[in-house]
Formats: sequence, structure tokens, C-alpha cells
Amino acid sequence: MTYSSSLAANRKRYAARNQNTTSFKAEPKVLGPISNAIILIVLACVLGLLYLTQVTKTNSYGYKLNSLTTEAGELQQQHDELEVASARLQALDRVSESQPAKELVSVTPSGTLSN
Repeated sequence: MTYSSSLAANRKRYAARNQNTTSFKAEPKVLGPISNAIILIVLACVLGLLYLTQVTKTNSYGYKLNSLTTEAGELQQQHDELEVASARLQALDRVSESQPAKELVSVTPSGTLSN
């Protein structure tokens, strides 16, 4: 078999009636290495952006939580101070109305000192 006849053996020699003489093979479409690299880079960028948005949200919630914790601490301190002030003010009334305080005798000065 000669070179030309071996090449021709792979082709149809004769076309049937109402049939094209050219045959087409359906080849699967395959992405090339450059397209694969571009797609991988784009996917990595998208994943990076998603990660950054999640970290930013977490940080903003952390700042909110920190400010609320600080405010709660200040309010608790103010509450404690008000409780102490209230106890002091109520103590004077309780002492003056207590039974031992009522039994005390008032003392008037018996004399004055003169120079």
C-alpha cells in the first residue's frame, strides 16, 4: 500500500446519493491551558472577595459588641454609685427614726467660756 492509498483508506471513497462528500466528526470541546488558568484566577479572586466581606462583617460586629460592652460597664458603675448614694440618704432617715435615737437626751450648753 502506498502512502496516498493509506491516507485514502481512512476516507470514504464514494458518496451515496443525496449525501455530502465531506464528513464531519463531532469532537468534544476542550478548554485550553490558558483558559483554565484564567478561570482559576477568577475563581480565586471571587473566593478572596467573599472571605474579605465575611471578615469585614465580623470586625464590624466586634466593634459594635465592644462599644455595647463598654456602655454596659459604664451603666453598671453608675448604677452602683447610685445605690451607694441612695443607701447614704436613707441611712440618715433610718437613724433619726430608730428607737435608740429617740431615747437620746438633747444636751444644752451649760455655760459659755469667755476669755
